[in-house]
Amino acid sequence: MTTPEQVRPGQILPVDVDAVPAVELGPGVHVRMLPGMEGIRTWVIDLAPGAQWPDLDVHDAYGEAYFVVRGELIEGDRVHGPGTYVAFGAKTSHRPRSETGVRAFGFNYDV
Repeated sequence: MTTPEQVRPGQILPVDVDAVPAVELGPGVHVRMLPGMEGIRTWVIDLAPGAQWPDLDVHDAYGEAYFVVRGELIEGDRVHGPGTYVAFGAKTSHRPRSETGVRAFGFNYDV
């Protein structure tokens, strides 16, 4: 997956998220990589109804966070709906899925 350009100091970079090409990571799982800043990868994920992240997503050294924009994202037995912010610290893992379909905006700390 190609990492997009970084936002430089003093730069304002508007991006039409839907114009960013989506990469299919697994059946019904698509990611759009967005411009970020040094040490931060930003992205949007879309899961189709019934889709699940292809593998366990492990965060050994750094954390990850996402904000559910629409739909529902399920982590274990917890359902996160629109407006929910979910943060994962280092040494965590998860495998999100969705019964309804979902769009979430997130970022990884890769300092």
